[in-house]
Amino acid sequence: MSTTPETTTENTPPAPAPATNDVVEQMRIALDGPWRDLRERIRGELPWEAISGTPGESIEAQRERVTRQVLALADKGYGSIGFPTQYGGTLDYGASCVAFEMEAYGDLSLLIKNGVQFGLFGGAVSRLGTDKHLAAYVPDIMSGKLMGCFAMTEVGHGSNVAAVETTATYDAQTDEIVVHSPTVSATKTYIGNAAKDGRAAAVFAQLVVPSVGDVADGEEETPSKGVHVVVVPIRDEDGNPMPGVTIGDNGVKGGLPGVDNGTIAFDHVCVPRENLLDKFGGIDETGTYVSEIDNINRRFFTMLGTLVRGRVCVGGGAGAAAQKALAIAVRYGEQRRQFSAPGSPDELVVLDYLAHQRKLLPRLAKSFALRFTQNAMTARLQELEDAATSSEKETPGADHEDAQRELEAWVAGMKAQTTWHALDTIQACREACGGAGYMATNGLTQMRADIDVFATFEGDNTVLMQLVAKGLLTEYKDQWGDLDIAGTIAKVTAQTVEGLVENTLKRAGLQRLIDGATPRNDETALDSRGWQESMFSERASHLLETAAMRLRKAGKSDGFAVFNAAQDHILAAAKADIDLRIFEAFKEGLEAMPEGEARKLMAKVFDLYALASIEEDKGWFIEHGRITTSRSKAVTTRINELCAELRPHAVDLTKAFGIPESWLENDLIDLGQDRAGVTA
Repeated sequence: MSTTPETTTENTPPAPAPATNDVVEQMRIALDGPWRDLRERIRGELPWEAISGTPGESIEAQRERVTRQVLALADKGYGSIGFPTQYGGTLDYGASCVAFEMEAYGDLSLLIKNGVQFGLFGGAVSRLGTDKHLAAYVPDIMSGKLMGCFAMTEVGHGSNVAAVETTATYDAQTDEIVVHSPTVSATKTYIGNAAKDGRAAAVFAQLVVPSVGDVADGEEETPSKGVHVVVVPIRDEDGNPMPGVTIGDNGVKGGLPGVDNGTIAFDHVCVPRENLLDKFGGIDETGTYVSEIDNINRRFFTMLGTLVRGRVCVGGGAGAAAQKALAIAVRYGEQRRQFSAPGSPDELVVLDYLAHQRKLLPRLAKSFALRFTQNAMTARLQELEDAATSSEKETPGADHEDAQRELEAWVAGMKAQTTWHALDTIQACREACGGAGYMATNGLTQMRADIDVFATFEGDNTVLMQLVAKGLLTEYKDQWGDLDIAGTIAKVTAQTVEGLVENTLKRAGLQRLIDGATPRNDETALDSRGWQESMFSERASHLLETAAMRLRKAGKSDGFAVFNAAQDHILAAAKADIDLRIFEAFKEGLEAMPEGEARKLMAKVFDLYALASIEEDKGWFIEHGRITTSRSKAVTTRINELCAELRPHAVDLTKAFGIPESWLENDLIDLGQDRAGVTA
């Protein structure tokens, strides 16, 4: 439990008592969310050695250790979480995201190796394949007997998956699919499990199926069916590359040294037709391509939508890494002393300095907000999964597709926001620990290096935020028709701006009522949920509305140019929308807590998150007349007050994340007062 040392600083109000164990437990229950039992199971049964790394290991040693740990976790049943029960899977789909999140408190190389094996490779087979594929592959994937790769990214294409160059051509003479890399840029690269352990790969390729027989007059049939996934063996039982398969090693990376990323190229590699994962489109016995989804683009996005879990996991893992970094830095700040107050012989604990509180506590509050949002998003993922599996239809209906697209946009934005937060937070924590934080044994530098790539794998963050913006516009798709981008933008804005402005006026009226009840310069209003929410919602709606009005200028000839020129505006609208979702999820999590001291403490954390977010973008709020300069100053003052009020509870707040004590042990937070160490 945290303690605050006495100081002689004048006019310092007495600090409130630190939270009791019961308060910490109540906060932990709230943060654990729907899968609390699984979190508790993992805390109780996984020793630190099962998920930790060893600083200073060679790359070869790290790869070997991580592989052993993956197989050991599979033996404990962790590889089976989220797979269908009829094939030996356990628990549910959402549980696999929570398990991934918990494992992120350990070695991130192990986390990603696990994710590649069970989430990406296993997920591709189980989500894109049919019963024959699941029966053939899933048991061995779960046990680790069949180590596999998720071969999507190519030298020439990463974010633009629809344009991958690898081909998978059906040969009717042999009833096989021929997988080929026609160019150097078609080489698969940065593929986890490829350099050392992978025996098979789920290969994303352009499926080519030549027409069977004559095509009727007036009809057109293209042999290209778009991107599909084929399971391709890449090594034999002795670990040697299969004929026609060339495997390389990406070598030393900036982080994740225990993951064997590599390259894969194919030279007319033949596999049975049955190796095509054909849930959404396949080739029948006559050599004819069949799919219940006729539109090639719709089929492609439906296929990718089933793989959304990967982004949920990456965001959750990044959030967990940030939580651990904060737990280390806050505890170090509780122990580390530097400089004495006037008239006192004792040096002050660094966490008593406002600057140090400002560095850590707003980021801690945002980590709470993101944890609640991650829980809500995972629950929604599970809800849609339950709805899909309970349906007797082979393909999802329109309502489910709309809900799925909405989830995909939410997940995309959260993955971007959480990974950016993790990068920022881990760096701040490293700095907050001074030179000691730079020592490899304390884990922060490796964590920072490992988390770096989270901003670009499973989707480049900027591209993902554009996906969010697209989702905001496609809410009006019923009015679009078959227009091109310029026509779509013009029609959408023309028909919706009037309604959007009306909504703005209504919200403006609400704001006037709020301001009428409590003047803008009255600091007590800053803790008003209504005022806080109005700031988030006003910004989100205004940015979307004005972006639409700006895009309305696009004509048939310059639509793309106008759209491209407005990307900064569009991305700002996307961020504001995700920020509003985070605010709402945190608010719902807070309101679900029972009345008591834990909820009161959580409310202060909520206020700190909300006000720090407003302060971060205060330029926008002032420019657009949402707050006055005096109001902005009041926000800053209140943030400082909240930091002081939460300071005695800082360590307890990190305990609410539920990171086992044995998972946090290192030289930094074991320091005694007589071991000051490196100057902070």
